[in-house]
Amino acid sequence: MKIKTQLSILIIFLTLIGFTSDIFAQEYRTETDLLGEIKIPVDAYYGVQAARGMENFQISGQYINDYPDFMKAWGMIKLATARANTDAGKMKSEMLKLIEPACQELIDGKYLDQFRIDLYQGGAGTSTNMNANEVLANIALEKAGYKRGQYDKISPNDELNMSQSTNDTYPTALKLTMLLHNDRLKEQLTLLVKSFRTLGHKYIDVVKMGRTEFQDAVPMTVGQEFHSFAAMLEWDIANMEYANKSLMTLNLGGTAIGTGLNAPKGYDTAAVKHLRKISGYDLKNAEDMIAATSSLHSFVVYSSALKTLATTLSKISNDLINLSSGPRNGLFEINLPPRQPGSSIMPGKVNPVIPELMALICYRVIGNDVTVNISASDGDLQLNAYEPVVGLSIFESQKLMTNGMKAFRVQCVDGITVNEEVHKHNLETTIGIVTALNPVLGHHVGDELAKEAQATGKGILQLVKEKNLLTDKQIEEILSPENMTGLDKTIYKNK
Repeated sequence: MKIKTQLSILIIFLTLIGFTSDIFAQEYRTETDLLGEIKIPVDAYYGVQAARGMENFQISGQYINDYPDFMKAWGMIKLATARANTDAGKMKSEMLKLIEPACQELIDGKYLDQFRIDLYQGGAGTSTNMNANEVLANIALEKAGYKRGQYDKISPNDELNMSQSTNDTYPTALKLTMLLHNDRLKEQLTLLVKSFRTLGHKYIDVVKMGRTEFQDAVPMTVGQEFHSFAAMLEWDIANMEYANKSLMTLNLGGTAIGTGLNAPKGYDTAAVKHLRKISGYDLKNAEDMIAATSSLHSFVVYSSALKTLATTLSKISNDLINLSSGPRNGLFEINLPPRQPGSSIMPGKVNPVIPELMALICYRVIGNDVTVNISASDGDLQLNAYEPVVGLSIFESQKLMTNGMKAFRVQCVDGITVNEEVHKHNLETTIGIVTALNPVLGHHVGDELAKEAQATGKGILQLVKEKNLLTDKQIEEILSPENMTGLDKTIYKNK
């Protein structure tokens, strides 16, 4: 009895200070779909189908809102489709006025916490599409003065999904997100190229030994080596630009399988026109909507470009690791900025952690490309149900590469210095420099010098001077960067 009395007093007290409405309010609303009723938190903007998706797909702990641009893309698409439906006379202008502000808020990055479906999901993305439809419907309902869940006023299916299917909106959302991600990726790639070009100009006259199969080959300059890294990445920029264009062809308006069922005439063109204006990308309708719905060709093309970039960056990263090896018993031609102690047992050891980081990111990206290829090849008939993992793979690759290239540039490349004395010593002692003397001394003399240098441990230049084969002036002229490396600085002038 005493406990009941105390509880009653507490309730009276809470009522007097105005807290009971929050504490004792209804916690759930009930929504219904094909499978029956389900309880939704009363303050949630998502609805029954998103709730089922959250329940069914508890796989990775990675959610669709981990990529905010994905939500932004859905806001753009739903805004464009609503305007296209209004143009076609299918949606009333009054309804458009209710939907437009909701879409804009999603575009502005709001309500991200309402998208908690796992990125790994079955159903070809239906849960994600309905998540967007439900959130936008409830935002619009609230702004119009209705309660969330009053779908007889604004329906996730009838209004927000009007003239649409997951099968055309979901791949469109993936492509639009990839375009947004690609802008940042290209920015970081361009900055990385610039960093290598800066090193190339700085060390353009420092002569070093080039190597093939890890053996001394012929001379080049350190600057030429860094410029070559930049050129490789510039090829990748061009390749990415081509691949990026493949993402701009859409099947939006094709609805379920590309035939445009339930969409009014001219809607497909209008929807892409509006989306082009909203997004700022040069989007266009696919000529064959059925093919564009069934095939994941554009994703394969773009993923392949990411893979190609990854192979380039992996090669450059491992070259830097080799060039910085030592410091006493390796090549030690360059110094990488020290970023952390390298061993729990070996004092003084510093590892090339940033190039290693860049390389292992590349391995992951290459693996993601395999996932994209398998998923694209295993699609069945008029729809590929594996689009979610294709989207996830490319999103992850873009994020890893963008962040990885920034770290690679800021924490490694921009701080590289060159050990010029090491290069000078290598040139004086290497046998490989004999190739540069061939035009003057002849191949036979070169062979004899190489054998003697190998047997005695003497350098080629030392033997040439001892045998008076060339004057100091001749040696200086032959060993100039221009003559010995084919250096033409004009090709780097505007780089």
